[in-house]
Amino acid sequence: MADASIENAGLVIVDKDADMTSHDVVSQCRKLFDTRRVGHAGTLDPMATGVLVVGVERATKLLGLLSLTTKAYTATIRLGAGTDTDDREGEIISRADATHVGDAQIAAGVAELTGDIEQIPAKVSAIKVDGKRAHSLVRTGAEFDLAARPVTVSRFAVLETRRTDAGFVDLDVEVDCSSGTYIRSLARDLGGALGVGGHLTALRRTAVGPFTLEHARTLATLTEGPRLSLTIDEAAKLSFPHRDISGDEAESISQGRWLDPLGRKEIYVVIDPSGQAIALVQEKGRRASSVMVVRPATLR
Repeated sequence: MADASIENAGLVIVDKDADMTSHDVVSQCRKLFDTRRVGHAGTLDPMATGVLVVGVERATKLLGLLSLTTKAYTATIRLGAGTDTDDREGEIISRADATHVGDAQIAAGVAELTGDIEQIPAKVSAIKVDGKRAHSLVRTGAEFDLAARPVTVSRFAVLETRRTDAGFVDLDVEVDCSSGTYIRSLARDLGGALGVGGHLTALRRTAVGPFTLEHARTLATLTEGPRLSLTIDEAAKLSFPHRDISGDEAESISQGRWLDPLGRKEIYVVIDPSGQAIALVQEKGRRASSVMVVRPATLR
């Protein structure tokens, strides 16, 4: 039997406005959906706009299981100045006329930053150094270095190039990359490689894993009518590989028992004969056990 409570659980894909923190979005969603059970996955900087995945009610448990390993962005990189934050919100620490840098040089620099690369994150990142966030240490004036980390930039495309009277070259770009890639670091490293400095002036996230701007709603739209982008059932079926199970198996797994394994390594969602997502399952040894029940027996 259907229960209204499960329909209140799901994901809201928010198209975040600029000058808001991810926590600001969570606070707004708590008010709009009248619940404290709201969380987010994949933090966005205040300067950035675009896709932020927010979980409501029981779907907050889903957030830590989502495989949000790929991300997509549009951005604007300004060549000709470096900043202490690698974006427009920082103080300019270097300045050079970049108008002599040709398209071929830019293309070569972009190519060097495409593929599997080692990247040093921006110091204003959320990476922890001795238990403290790097961005917090920066504000104290502490001196520290961050180690380079392996990331994958699967696509780095220049869409438009604009040369300004002030000596800057602005590049509108699209980037597809692995989780943990800093677009502001790409801007810094491209400017550094070209000898003129660089920083990020605009950033918009267009996709996180399977969630795109097509799923997204602005907070203004949600204020007019708070509505989930995806129910918890829809989110599970979109985000994980499927395994079809019988009605008896669905009853069993929804009550905390387990299924016979199939030899699969990834977390997957089991689907009953009516097409409902019942649970997220992971196989260990001779058991395929639930790591999260999507639809408990009491809601079936």
